[in-house]
Amino acid sequence: MRRQPPAPNSVLTQAQTSVRSYSGEHQAHAHGHAQILFALQGRMELEVGGQASFVDSASGMVIPAGTDHGYLAQPQTQVFVIDAPMAVGLDRMRRFAVPPQLRFPVSSLSAAAQMALVLQAPSLLQRRGIDLLWLQQQVQQALHEGWPTARLAALVHLSVAQFHARFVELTGETPQDWLRKLRLDAASQQLRQGAALEATALRCGYASASALAYALRRERGVTSRQLKAQR
Repeated sequence: MRRQPPAPNSVLTQAQTSVRSYSGEHQAHAHGHAQILFALQGRMELEVGGQASFVDSASGMVIPAGTDHGYLAQPQTQVFVIDAPMAVGLDRMRRFAVPPQLRFPVSSLSAAAQMALVLQAPSLLQRRGIDLLWLQQQVQQALHEGWPTARLAALVHLSVAQFHARFVELTGETPQDWLRKLRLDAASQQLRQGAALEATALRCGYASASALAYALRRERGVTSRQLKAQR
């Protein structure tokens, strides 16, 4: 449920939830109430009480009342926010694993129920994050090249095992499933624009035109001819 955030000078007596759009940088500020933040889409870099952190769809942050915090958000970042009066569990900064029930908030859950899930969620140590938008840009700039999981992991300075686990936690899919979608999205777009199948295959990382044609039929249920007809 989308609600308006509380007025700057209002006094909260009960928890309120809202989904907010963030973009760009915002200087440090503080509130008279606690905040619970995690991203529904994108990623937001935070400085909380002088410490660098971030929130994404897998990790959130509890910000106690009166704690200075600023942010830097990617364009079109969507953040789920719980504004709440001070309570046990909201009196110290804490990173937490976003409960699966809250990754797609539904109106049937009250703000109090959502906050209870957060308070019960396990804490997370500060860890290296994955900037998914940046990673996507790196891959798209060299889509014709091979992208084994080890190469993706090296870009964000994680081991293959750490990267794979963190990626699945963040996106709900494996790195190679994500990569296949990127390749097919790019190939589909180029074919709709009239590009030749063989040239498109090579630009998008397929060994041959037949390999791309097979992938399109298997994954998308379309042929190159059908895509070209959509011009």
